[in-house]
Amino acid sequence: MSERYTIRRYLADESGATAIEYGLICAMIALVVTAIAGAGGGLTSTYNKLSAVIVALGGGGGNNS
Repeated sequence: MSERYTIRRYLADESGATAIEYGLICAMIALVVTAIAGAGGGLTSTYNKLSAVIVALGGGGGNNS
């Protein structure tokens, strides 16, 4: 094999780029999961406040008859 062929084959090889892409996708998914898990308490608090306001306004969703 000539050196040119070896260099061309090396430059055409994209397997490392694919591994990096999969690594970045996994990192992004981990960040989203972490953000959702961390915001869980905040979302519960917001939901409870919103629920209290709706009940206070008489829109509790129960049977008003």
